[in-house]
Amino acid sequence: MLDSFSSLQLSLAAIGALTVAAVLVYNHWTSRKNEPRQADPHREPVSLNIEPVLDGDLSAVNGNMPTSAQEPVLQQGFAHLSQPERKTQLDALIDVIALIELDHVVSGDAAMAAMPSTRRVGTKLFSVQGCAQDTGLWEAVAPSRRYTAFQAGVQLANRVGALNNIEFSEFVVKTQAFADAVGGTPSFSDMIEEVARARELDQFANAHDAQLSFTLCARTAAWSPGYIQQHAARLGFVPGAIAGRMVLPSAVHGLPALLALTFDTHAALADDPALTAIRSVVLSLDVPQTARDEQPYVRLRDASRQLATQMDGLVTDGQGQVLSEAAQDQIGLDLQQLYAALEARELPAGSPQARRLFS
Repeated sequence: MLDSFSSLQLSLAAIGALTVAAVLVYNHWTSRKNEPRQADPHREPVSLNIEPVLDGDLSAVNGNMPTSAQEPVLQQGFAHLSQPERKTQLDALIDVIALIELDHVVSGDAAMAAMPSTRRVGTKLFSVQGCAQDTGLWEAVAPSRRYTAFQAGVQLANRVGALNNIEFSEFVVKTQAFADAVGGTPSFSDMIEEVARARELDQFANAHDAQLSFTLCARTAAWSPGYIQQHAARLGFVPGAIAGRMVLPSAVHGLPALLALTFDTHAALADDPALTAIRSVVLSLDVPQTARDEQPYVRLRDASRQLATQMDGLVTDGQGQVLSEAAQDQIGLDLQQLYAALEARELPAGSPQARRLFS
């Protein structure tokens, strides 16, 4: 009887030990299964190049702080790229312009000393240009140059809104102060007409602004920041200056990036990013900022498709609905109509005027 009891105890103990072992194995398997995927240490590291942006980026001047604002200009690695076309900054299409006539030639140094302390009028860009004595062309005021006239301008609209009466009045005051300092006489257009023009331009911009985004969601295991960065880097993305952001640079050095890839900033800044789990990343395209001939939407679709394949993810919209190829095709058709409307208004996507208007 005692032997039978001992055998029963041993059997129960063995079963208990096996159960505990099974639970431990299951928990370990579950933990490993749910562990965020890590970058392959044997593959190439992510480049340390930083995001290239337009020299003298105007978004911060306008009071906006989009994701690319104030990010440093790339200093190396893009020397082989073509340079952006340099055009006169002020344009009657999107600016109010006041001519400042002079009785005498003014040096660039004197003009720069007379410049206002800020390049803003409210939330709009304020600029001054000079007519160079030697060329007769309008240019940004520079030292050691001589000018026979000046023109001051304020932007009619941007993504903050249209120029209003108060901003127009501030423009007049700021321009008059500059003109007095250089001994010039300014000529101003009618405020009511310009504010009405600003409202009409703002309405057009609101109706034709587009910032597309695809969300890539993990099917099963989550991703670590390093895993995302390594796969994105293989497609040409480089790290931005903001944690959790990568960009696909333009083919033209100095222009805004074609695409942006963003994920949780807190995960990117974690003490041990390898242990953070990310289940989605966003690929985005700022349509008016990028030239049509660079085919940014094609690049957006290709990048999202390749990343989804490589990282075992799904391409969805912002609400988590899977985006079919047919849905993506329709977005592409709508985008062509938008490009055509911008071009008809002489504001083609990616042009200096469009980049300023949609900033």
